[in-house]
Amino acid sequence: MADSSRPQHRIAKLLARAGVASRREVERMIAEGRVAKDGVVLDTPATLLPSLHGVTVDGQEVAAPAPARLFLFHKPAGVLTTERDPGGRPTIYDRLPKDLPRLVPVGRLDLNTEGLLLMTTDGALKRQLELPSTGIERAYRARAYGRVSQEQLEDLIDGVEIDGIRYGPIDANLERRTGANVWIEMILTEGKNREVRRVLEHLDLQVGRLIRIRYGPFVLGDLPVGEVGEVRAADLAAFRQTLARDGAKAASRAEPVTAPRPVRRAPPGAPRADAPRAQPARPPATRASPSRAPTPGASPRPARPAPKPASARPARAASKPLEPPVVEATAPARPARIKRKAGWATPKPKTGPKRPRRS
Repeated sequence: MADSSRPQHRIAKLLARAGVASRREVERMIAEGRVAKDGVVLDTPATLLPSLHGVTVDGQEVAAPAPARLFLFHKPAGVLTTERDPGGRPTIYDRLPKDLPRLVPVGRLDLNTEGLLLMTTDGALKRQLELPSTGIERAYRARAYGRVSQEQLEDLIDGVEIDGIRYGPIDANLERRTGANVWIEMILTEGKNREVRRVLEHLDLQVGRLIRIRYGPFVLGDLPVGEVGEVRAADLAAFRQTLARDGAKAASRAEPVTAPRPVRRAPPGAPRADAPRAQPARPPATRASPSRAPTPGASPRPARPAPKPASARPARAASKPLEPPVVEATAPARPARIKRKAGWATPKPKTGPKRPRRS
């Protein structure tokens, strides 16, 4: 007899939360007769159960769901946010490490959109993070070609309707211009399909690059492209408490949370991570003399007088800039003077009458 005091959920939801598979995959598994309860094969994904007690998949009992885990993935451009693609295009699961648990993405990023993609092991957390009613902020940086003013971007704070679709308030700011391109930061809470691209195209801008840099308090930071970092359990628990207590706005503006850098295999010969770090060399002091051991019996060296404060020092006269010498091309060159040695007598000028020459 089922316990009526406990809330009941659909079997597909419980199995997805336990990390068995996505809801769609669970529905396929049920249609194939691979899921049973107390030995009885289930034939509908709408079966309501309070827990997974007695549920088996392919004859194996389903373990209780582990605590939720959250990962930050730097999605590169050119990969799909899906488990598999009929056309054979690369997906995010082709880039994720193989030793990770089964992860489901929180929301989606377009094929050519890059940046932060949250991935979790818990279906309930995924649903809580991506519901529009939750109102968690998403921040993007877009590089677009064209001309736009800050006034046009500020008008988006009231929302905009494009082709019959109403988009909510968007906090947009013009960061800088680089030639014919502009960089724009946009913060929104709905995250509808291709929302950022459609809004910018509505402003006659051609989006060349789109990067998501923040999802709630979780920021991309310096996580390398294609790498994964896990959010600490304490940070995730604090975020969920803030979300339940104060709402999405407070949770989005909480202290930014970044995932630790991914662990990389050290190259051969590199120092171990647990080895003591070498202290950085201190820069040599100005006018420092080499330290010498004191000589026994020697009198101590008198201390140098303290330098005078800047206010007591006489102000130096500002040096004038050197001017190039003026060369006069028409000035006649003066003959060099001959220095006479000390003691030489200087001949006196003759003032008497001139003597007649002898013939």
